[in-house]
Amino acid sequence: MNTTTEQNKNRIVPIIMMIALFGMIAFVTNLAAPMGLVLKQQFAVSNFLGLLGNLANFIAYAVMGIPGGILLQRVGYKKTALIAVVIGFLGVFVQFLSGHSPESAAFAIYLLGAFIAGFSMCLLNIVVNPMLNTLGGGGNKGNQLIQVGGSFNSVMATFTPAFVGILIGEAASARISDVFPVMYIAMGVFALVFLVLLAVNIPEPHVAKTKESMGSLMSGALKFRHFVLGAVAIFVYVGVEVGTPYIMQYWLTDVPTVGATIAGFVTGTYWFLMLIGRLLGASLGSKISSKTMLSTLSMVGLILVLAAIFSSTANQVALPVLQKSAAGALSFGMAQVPINALFIVLVGLCTSIMWGSIFNLAVEGLGKYTPAASGIFMTMVCGGGILPALQGGIADSVGYIASYWVIIVGLAYLLFYGLVGSKVTKRAPESE
Repeated sequence: MNTTTEQNKNRIVPIIMMIALFGMIAFVTNLAAPMGLVLKQQFAVSNFLGLLGNLANFIAYAVMGIPGGILLQRVGYKKTALIAVVIGFLGVFVQFLSGHSPESAAFAIYLLGAFIAGFSMCLLNIVVNPMLNTLGGGGNKGNQLIQVGGSFNSVMATFTPAFVGILIGEAASARISDVFPVMYIAMGVFALVFLVLLAVNIPEPHVAKTKESMGSLMSGALKFRHFVLGAVAIFVYVGVEVGTPYIMQYWLTDVPTVGATIAGFVTGTYWFLMLIGRLLGASLGSKISSKTMLSTLSMVGLILVLAAIFSSTANQVALPVLQKSAAGALSFGMAQVPINALFIVLVGLCTSIMWGSIFNLAVEGLGKYTPAASGIFMTMVCGGGILPALQGGIADSVGYIASYWVIIVGLAYLLFYGLVGSKVTKRAPESE
């Protein structure tokens, strides 16, 4: 009994640190898409090109996912996290330098910084997900702990786009330097987290010595049908999660009666609803299966996005937002926005629990292949850059609302995975 109690106490600090890193992932990642509004105006580019920073951030996952899994196996969780934090600081610093660069080079320098920051986010994701799942004991309990981490992730995700919206004010005159305060915060938090991580003892629950190569382990993971379909589901899910709110933010920023500040706050509301959903997921995660959660909320999400597509933009609803007057004063009140935005914002409740549910379903029964599977998972997170860029390109051609058919296709696949694709047809032998 005493041994068990001591083990539980030893897990508290690692859990807290992993949850803190979840917040950093959201803070830096959710800076990329709103920055597209700045890039669009400062460099006079399309929605597609404006989203290149977001694409650069996420495409780093495709490059670093598998090497990150190898790094984790070789140096462990703490060293991987420390390396990730240093890279994250460097990535944000390069983005900061883009605001001091000549106009001809600033765009490319910003994209480089977003790409470097993406390496950091990939490594942090590799650390926090399997570790939280393991520290929670796997299964529904592991999913529940991931939902708790996701809740803090949502707090930071709510804050970032709203803050950017306030900083850029009138989007037509936005410049990279307007967003420096967010970058200062990011670099400061990275420095603080590095010092704390350096001083904290992080156990290594997943790092097991094996004579098998990482290539062999990844090959083994890919023999599990439910994992392969789950990896595709993560690609689709992250694209849906990112594209749903940020294409809306671009659209609302272009609506004369709305503007950048209100658009940023409405987008923040989407992430706030993800927080609410994750809190509910954390409280119910041990009682409701991941399969049921994913299937049910994919269906609800489909209904909401269809409602957004087929509703008239002339129909207005009042949403509570932070507004900025002509004199520059901020005030909290009700603002009229198209009803389509309300339906899109509500999708946040649906996407809130999907990451933990998909991860939990996909690694079920993988045994020793779980760390390698995590690396493959991180590679597929690049969908968060590819699908929104695709959606932005479609928005350039046929309009913002019509671009949400990309989200419909994505949610339909997630419904399929929840109902059919996640079925475990075989498990790794316990002896392995």
